[in-house]
Amino acid sequence: MPLSHWRVRFADDAQEYTLQTVVETMPYVEDPLPEQERAEIRTQVQHLTVTAEEAGQRLDNFIHKRLGDMPRSRIYRVIRKGEVRVNGRRAGPEQRLAAEDRIRIPPVRLPAPGEPLRPAAGLLKRIEAAIIREDPRLLVLDKPAGVAVHGGSGVSSGVIEALRALKPGESLELVHRLDRDTSGVLLVARNTATLRTLHALLREEGFEKRYLALLAGKWNLGEKRVDVPLRTDTRVGGERTVRADPSGKASVSRFRPVQFFGRTATLVEVEIDTGRTHQIRVHAAHAGHPVAGDEKYGDQGFNERLRALGLTRMFLHASSLSFQWPEGGEFSVNTPLPADLAAVLERLAADPKAPVMAGRSPRSAARRRAR
Repeated sequence: MPLSHWRVRFADDAQEYTLQTVVETMPYVEDPLPEQERAEIRTQVQHLTVTAEEAGQRLDNFIHKRLGDMPRSRIYRVIRKGEVRVNGRRAGPEQRLAAEDRIRIPPVRLPAPGEPLRPAAGLLKRIEAAIIREDPRLLVLDKPAGVAVHGGSGVSSGVIEALRALKPGESLELVHRLDRDTSGVLLVARNTATLRTLHALLREEGFEKRYLALLAGKWNLGEKRVDVPLRTDTRVGGERTVRADPSGKASVSRFRPVQFFGRTATLVEVEIDTGRTHQIRVHAAHAGHPVAGDEKYGDQGFNERLRALGLTRMFLHASSLSFQWPEGGEFSVNTPLPADLAAVLERLAADPKAPVMAGRSPRSAARRRAR
């Protein structure tokens, strides 16, 4: 498979870095994942007790393990309607369960047994090719854009359903999530103990997650920490919409310019201390520089200009992830910028207005230190 390269450089007060990305020519294509018609059965009320092995799981994941053929969107709906009870009380999908918690699952409709719903062959092939590392605890993927991490919201299958079909008998669970339109590093736990360990690290902000994003306009804010709470529970026209709000959950993103493309756009590296839904997209828009290709929070005129340069999706890529295992040892993985995004940067760089490289001169750095 042919390879192309995209190199960008950036500097800080101490030293200069070079970021080299090697990309495979893999076009961004959305797999058609039509829902299949199947007979349904109605289950009985289930009363379950959380075991010590299951403790620490989110409620939505606990329910999904028992109703695996039920789309996530329907699971969330049942939980939010208050039909699922934890120790006799309503609970949110993100609630962590403790050993001996009593869970009530209401009657629901599920596909009839004996008619397994297998993901499309094209999706299976793409996800198998996306696996970049395997060990006894984890599967690491370079998730392609256009593929949901799980079924629901109009798609019958996503990454996790495809992996379970490829590796039957394994207890696979998503460690974290990426938006459907976002590419890059995605971790999948191969056992419950690993899932619990990594979820604890996520809660303690023990992950270092970095993204590459192309933003509208020239970023003049330098290295910027955006500490803006986000409300992730609002809906507009039935669609989830995240907004900056003092009553929201604490959310922190750190933006660092990598390369300027005149006044048109800026390539930035973003490190997130928290992992809220749509966090980078909302924080970037809040700072006045929305993500290129973002149809929900972005700038329509800017998106149209980038489409003319070949951008067919949101320019957001999960480029690296690292953490320390509690028992010792570092985990680190990097994924290259996909070819479709690298091509957009090349076209931007070819503009008659030569891009200005990000970074500070030693003289300006010395002045700042003197102040």
